[in-house]
Amino acid sequence: MTAIEVGDDLAQLDRALEAVPNNPAVFLLWPKEGEPYLSKTGLLRRRLLRLLKDRERPSRLLNLRHTARRIEYRLTGSPFESAQVLYEQARRHFPATYLDLIKLRMPPYVKIVLGNQFPRSHITTHLTRTAGLYFGPFRSRVSAERFDGQFLDLFQMRRCQEDLAPSPQHPGCIYGEMAMCLRPCQEVVGPAEYGHEVARVVDFLRTDGRSLLEAIAHSRDRLSEEMLFEDAARQHKRFEKVQEILKQADELARDIDRLNGVAITRSLAADAVEMWFVRDGWWQHPQRFSFEVIEGTPMSLDRKLRETFAAVAPRKLTIRERQEYLALLARWYYSSWRDGEWLGFESYDDIPYRKLVNAVSRVAAR
Repeated sequence: MTAIEVGDDLAQLDRALEAVPNNPAVFLLWPKEGEPYLSKTGLLRRRLLRLLKDRERPSRLLNLRHTARRIEYRLTGSPFESAQVLYEQARRHFPATYLDLIKLRMPPYVKIVLGNQFPRSHITTHLTRTAGLYFGPFRSRVSAERFDGQFLDLFQMRRCQEDLAPSPQHPGCIYGEMAMCLRPCQEVVGPAEYGHEVARVVDFLRTDGRSLLEAIAHSRDRLSEEMLFEDAARQHKRFEKVQEILKQADELARDIDRLNGVAITRSLAADAVEMWFVRDGWWQHPQRFSFEVIEGTPMSLDRKLRETFAAVAPRKLTIRERQEYLALLARWYYSSWRDGEWLGFESYDDIPYRKLVNAVSRVAAR
């Protein structure tokens, strides 16, 4: 952070403000007493002048001219970088209230509760260490609930939220009557058989639906070879239904342990972009990717990108940090003000470098 000390000489303050860049930035105004004022802006000099300007007439606008003792700021190259810096500064200076200060809400996930004897799904906005699969992040709770209801139609996993005490006298529910649940509550199946169905659900989510699509396609092709065309047509319709359900999932949504990708945004530096990495659902240290030629030796973008990704050292944060960084990513990605590009991929062992070169080139051209 760049710092400007504010003394008793207000004329000197005015001269210092005139020299401040009029760029996007995150800034702190430290008063002589009490907590600092933290904010972000698209035009730093104009914002500071509004807060510290010598007004001849009384105004209802916030004015800190006679109370500020120090100004700290960090210039940023994009709204996404501003959001990251604001979050980190808020955590540092307001550890008890930073989420409310930056209005950061946790995105929803579909969680498969694997710690239960009879696993089920539910919508949550919190990541924990308990056994479970988290599929998300979704744009909203409505979209998470819609996907949860639709994909469960493909399986016979229970939808009730109670902790089951299986008994033949259990009243059951409408889904059991419609053969959309294996009815473990009524002891129609035991934990082992029910667990097999849950394993199918987990495979479906972990493979983004490929496990079920491949099984249906294999069955359809076999029926077609046996000239059972009506049965093959039914399997084809089922295949199309699965595809439609998968399209209902929001773009970022997947098993977060398999969430890999990079956000590419503009940079303050000329001939460079900023790269923000996510690996296996964990936020990594960002890096600046420069196009500058070093010592007159040109290097292809593909090679430089391979070296950049090779230098990304995996790191693990706390569960809370993981949740909050993914919330920042989701808010940026699903926002109307999204800048830059997001490129997701299966793993860091299989990065689509050609697509990456194109994405970096597009962002740099802006």
